[in-house]
Amino acid sequence: MFFRQKGKLRKEFDEKLLNNLNEFKQDWQQQTFLLDKSFDPSEEVICQTKLAEAKYFLMLKEAKQRNITLRKY
Repeated sequence: MFFRQKGKLRKEFDEKLLNNLNEFKQDWQQQTFLLDKSFDPSEEVICQTKLAEAKYFLMLKEAKQRNITLRKY
């Protein structure tokens, strides 16, 4: 009984991880776009871009560690 619940919880957390991964990727891409288009970017914009990149790569590392793959239909 416990093992069924464990599989269900793992699948649920994997889905949340994938959703967060996509969200962080979009945020990072948006921040990078803004940084590229800025004529004179401020320190805050540069820091936000680096933070968004770090969050994305941290989530990507976790997904690789958990052997999660994205399925394209």
